[in-house]
Amino acid sequence: MESQRSFLLIGLAMVSFLLWQQWQIDYGPKPIEQTPSSLAQSALTDGSEASSDAPQIINPEISGFNAPTNANSKIISVVTDTLILSIDTRGGDIVSANLADFPLTQGSSETYSLLRPSGEHLFIAQSGLVGRDGIDSKSRAIYSAEKENYVLEGETLSVPLTYTNEDGLTVTKNFTFTRDSHQVDVSFVITNNSSNVKQLQQFGQLKQSMVENGGSMFMPTYRGAAYSTEEERYEKYSYDDISDKNLNKTTKAGWAAMIEHYFVSAWVPPQDQTNTLFSAVRQNTNALIGFTGQATVIQPGETTQISSILYLGPKDQDTLEKIARGLDLTVDYGFLWMISKYLFWLLQIIHSVVGNWGYAIVIITIIVKGSMYWLTKKQYESMAKMRALKPKMDALKERYGDDRQKMQQGMMELYKKDKVNPMGGCLPLLFQMPIFLALYWVLLESVELRHADFIFWITDLSAKDPFFVLPILTGVTMYLLQKLQPMTMTDPMQQKIMQFMPVAMSLFFFIFPAGLVLYWLISNIITLVQAKFIYASMEKRGLQTK
Repeated sequence: MESQRSFLLIGLAMVSFLLWQQWQIDYGPKPIEQTPSSLAQSALTDGSEASSDAPQIINPEISGFNAPTNANSKIISVVTDTLILSIDTRGGDIVSANLADFPLTQGSSETYSLLRPSGEHLFIAQSGLVGRDGIDSKSRAIYSAEKENYVLEGETLSVPLTYTNEDGLTVTKNFTFTRDSHQVDVSFVITNNSSNVKQLQQFGQLKQSMVENGGSMFMPTYRGAAYSTEEERYEKYSYDDISDKNLNKTTKAGWAAMIEHYFVSAWVPPQDQTNTLFSAVRQNTNALIGFTGQATVIQPGETTQISSILYLGPKDQDTLEKIARGLDLTVDYGFLWMISKYLFWLLQIIHSVVGNWGYAIVIITIIVKGSMYWLTKKQYESMAKMRALKPKMDALKERYGDDRQKMQQGMMELYKKDKVNPMGGCLPLLFQMPIFLALYWVLLESVELRHADFIFWITDLSAKDPFFVLPILTGVTMYLLQKLQPMTMTDPMQQKIMQFMPVAMSLFFFIFPAGLVLYWLISNIITLVQAKFIYASMEKRGLQTK
């Protein structure tokens, strides 16, 4: 196979790799532009959507779960430095969550909406007590609260909700918030005031509408469910998976999450206990994923506390890694995650020095390309040898005409005589591709690049170049790189395809985030400089390069 044809196939394979993933859901749901007060009103008027579910697949004891129509339920507002929440006293569910430290758009005073109580993009976090004596087994408990508005003023904030039922159980559901954290500690303090032994278990679940959102088909990012077990550190469970088969896994530790681009919502049960992970579909449009904890037995007169963690925030790898094993893998680097993880670590170190993510991208690209110079050298030396063989290959074609068998034999003899490996130009590229694809996913998935400024007109590395300067320059560099490659092809159609490739790839770059295009542009420029240097070195040694 000719080296040039192989290079073409590799380039087309990279494009096909992106096309293959377009079935995945693109960027996370577009936030509903609502104020906290309108969110609260929406939750009150649509209580069935906000709190009508509980796990229904674990055992028959918790299968009957219908929300009462109780006008006494209300919305509790909680404001911290990182979260703006609305909690429905029916069930104590979090029916809306805005990320106070993440604006909806760059420079906007409006915050990013992660959880929403109703509408096309429903997304809420529910929790409670089920099982034989669970207060949420047959209907949602209606809690009472001391205040309707809570604001974080110190380092921590506690929001207690209380409930007493006719069976002698008193429950305090407590939400604890910590400054500079997106972690919510949810605990149930349960007192058995009856003369009978009580048995129950906690559950936590995320309910989300299965609506796929539009976006760039060439920039696929996952939106859907994921979970972790003792055996599987990280496993996606898409909407299709949930529709086809309910998840039902019993494991020590584990967690359940809903993922979108840059952000994650996750329930993390006690990691020293055995939990059951489940999923389900409601009203044919909403997906559930969550957990139920192990059964807790409470003797008469005893008080017991059960707790879990709810994370609502960005895919911050350092933070997520500390919360639970494998939770940091929700930063979805794909099958090259191990390489991407170390590249991101290097990118963080560079950023800590230069203080600009754009400069950090430039520097890490220089480091990566520099470390693989020896592969680039082999690649372009092989290409130069192939180019030098072109007159001899033309003579073979003129001699054998359309006799493909003799033409192939003649080419193999020519390669052997001149000690040229026809795959020498693309094999080094194959070794480099995993590194560049891994860095591609780092730049696509890292929330640190969201709204990150660079220089001049590039004010957001996660958005496309508003003036398309970077894509145009990248297309120019791709054309120049193509001119350096040996045109050994004799098929006119293949030659036209090769000439069109820089244009086609440039069109893709028009919709890519500026950070990705910057990385590709710098990589191309470095490759051009390296190629010129390699060819100059070969000419000094008396080797033909043209």
